[in-house]
Amino acid sequence: MSFLNPLSLLAIAASYLVGSLSFAVIVSKVLGMADPRSYGSKNPGATNVLRSGRKGAALATLLLDALKGWLPVFLIVQFGAAHGMGLDTAALAGLAAFLGHLYPVFFRFQGGKGVATAAGVLVGVAPLLGLATGLTWLIVAVFFRYSSLASLAAAFFAPAYYLMGGGIAWPLSAVALLALVVMSLLLVWRHRENVRRLMAGTESKLGAKSAPKNAEGK
Repeated sequence: MSFLNPLSLLAIAASYLVGSLSFAVIVSKVLGMADPRSYGSKNPGATNVLRSGRKGAALATLLLDALKGWLPVFLIVQFGAAHGMGLDTAALAGLAAFLGHLYPVFFRFQGGKGVATAAGVLVGVAPLLGLATGLTWLIVAVFFRYSSLASLAAAFFAPAYYLMGGGIAWPLSAVALLALVVMSLLLVWRHRENVRRLMAGTESKLGAKSAPKNAEGK
């Protein structure tokens, strides 16, 4: 198992540290906004930052959270072979970055739900896989206006898409599949409160504002 060699383990550990950068908190602090953990769903993620009314801040958070999932996987896929690292290591590094987002060591292990970071990991593993999963999220979000429902649908379909295209559109790896399944299960778990609100009809729709008046540091 190549992912058990010291360099691979170091890459996986470094990926966790990169994933532990909570960009919702960092971007909000840089822009003088309220901590996203203090309003709305209290989730440090792009959707909650959007509730502040600052679309630019939400977009920056989304892109940076996706980047930290994509970058470790991309680097290992592109340059890891010369150092004994392959798709298995890349997938585990992506999972580590995802876990860093959920349980960030730099923010008392209180992180977000991981949707954008998971999307970045998928694009790193296979761009077409990320595209297919992203389109699934977009279609559900546009029709139903619930980010949580779109995320749950994407989490369900991502491993299925990987299996369907494995060996045809992208390499198939049991370790990569396991990493995707773990991410999907954790995404569902992190959205358990959203599931309850969806069933009760109290879930906030995309674009709804719920930040306090001082959400921009005023």
